[in-house]
Amino acid sequence: MAQFVVEVEWQRSGQDFLDRRYSRKHVLRFDGGAEVAGSSSPAVVPLPMSDASAVDPEEAFVAALSSCHMLWFLDLAARAGFIVERYLDRASGEMGKNAAGQLAITRVTLRPDVQFGSANPPSAAQHAQLHHQAHSNCFIANSVTSTVLCQPVGLDETSV
Repeated sequence: MAQFVVEVEWQRSGQDFLDRRYSRKHVLRFDGGAEVAGSSSPAVVPLPMSDASAVDPEEAFVAALSSCHMLWFLDLAARAGFIVERYLDRASGEMGKNAAGQLAITRVTLRPDVQFGSANPPSAAQHAQLHHQAHSNCFIANSVTSTVLCQPVGLDETSV
């Protein structure tokens, strides 16, 4: 099986630690060489201890679901002979209490807006089926217990 490695590094850098007012800013390093600034969400830990310009774990979770869905969608569309010109998803996640009463991302809504080439666009039913298949194949969606909805822009308000 494949293994995926991420390095997460935080350093105290002389800050007082026990008062809990230390910076939550850290670095996420991915095995391909990309580095991304990380932090707690300002919605969870107030500024200035958080960095609003950095990626927080909740955003990364939503981004992972959106990215996985998109990558499957693109592959499935190509296999079906449909040319995708542009794919834009304004995904969102909602925090709430799970069944155990703990805070969790309880719902993620994907809102992909897909523009197809004019030569052979799919019907609305084919388009919806591509999203359904992408959702079924997405191993990130298959790994979480949160509700993951897909509401493609331009299609009926159906969830995949």
